[in-house]
Parts: sequence; C-alpha cells; structure tokens
Amino acid sequence: MNKRMKRNLMILTVALFVSAAAYLNWNYAQSAANTGKILGESALVNGGGSSLEEDDDGQEVFSAGGSDDYFDTARLNRQESRDNAVSLLQEAAGDKNADQETRNDANAQMQQIADNTVTESTIENLVMAKGYEDCVAFVNEDSVSVVISKTDSGLENSDIAKVTDIVMEETGLTADKIKIMEAN
Repeated sequence: MNKRMKRNLMILTVALFVSAAAYLNWNYAQSAANTGKILGESALVNGGGSSLEEDDDGQEVFSAGGSDDYFDTARLNRQESRDNAVSLLQEAAGDKNADQETRNDANAQMQQIADNTVTESTIENLVMAKGYEDCVAFVNEDSVSVVISKTDSGLENSDIAKVTDIVMEETGLTADKIKIMEAN
C-alpha cells in the first residue's frame, strides 16, 4: 500500500470512529430520554441526590436523584465518546509513519471537537439562564440536539423559540438543523 492510500485509510478510519461515537452518544440520549427506570438497572451514582435507602420492609433500595440522572449520564457518555475519539485522533496525529496532511487532519478534527465542547457548554449555560432547570446539548458538524428538563406546562412553542434562538446565535445553524426535546 502506498503512503497516500495509508493516509486515506487512516483518515477514513478515524472519521468512522468519530461518527460512530457521535451516533452512539446521540442514540443513547434518545433512548434515555424516552425510557423510564427499570428495577435492577444500573444507575449513575453521582452524590447529587442518589442514595441507598430502606423501604417499608427493611430492604435496601437505590434511590436515584430524579431527572438529574439523565442529564448527568448524558454528559458523562458524551465525554466518554469524545475522549475515545480524541484518543484515536491523537494516535493518528502522533504516528511517525503518517504524512503531514494526515497529522493536520487529525489536529483539525481535535480542534473541532474542542470547539463543539465549548459551544455545548455555552448553549447549556444560556438555556439554564433562561430559567430551565437543566439541559444537555449535542453539537455535531451540521446539527444540534438539545434536551431540556421537564417544564410544568410541557414543552411549548415559546420554549422551542427561546432555545432555538440561543442555538442559532451560538452555532450559526438554521432552525431546521436544530432538534429540541424535553426529558421525560
């Protein structure tokens, strides 16, 4: 295999892993938002309201801290997916056998991941500043998904407009590239 084919194969492999990580993260966020707790299912223990308690019969039961668990778990999974992608990109960028273009591409992708991380954090903070209890944002190359905490009256058009404005301002994307949903 010549150098160019190796470089293209490496770039394709890294892009595939990054895409797979983003899809798995998005898919997990979708399923977590649409499913309830199942007895015996493992839960993230985060010290923020989760505890081991006794029920009426003296049996120990795990008490999860409510909807915060979804947001904490989604953030953790998003970070783990990113860490895996960055690790692969660092390998590609540090490969002594890789040509300069491959290294530059890997570094550019790592910079994009860093930019997405900052954008997600900014979106989450601005949405919470608008009065929502919590939210988590998933920024991809050409789309954004935002999950906000449950509101008393349910997700209304005014809520969607507020969040859409924030995302459009921070990303430059059009409204058709933005998905907003309420956590169950």
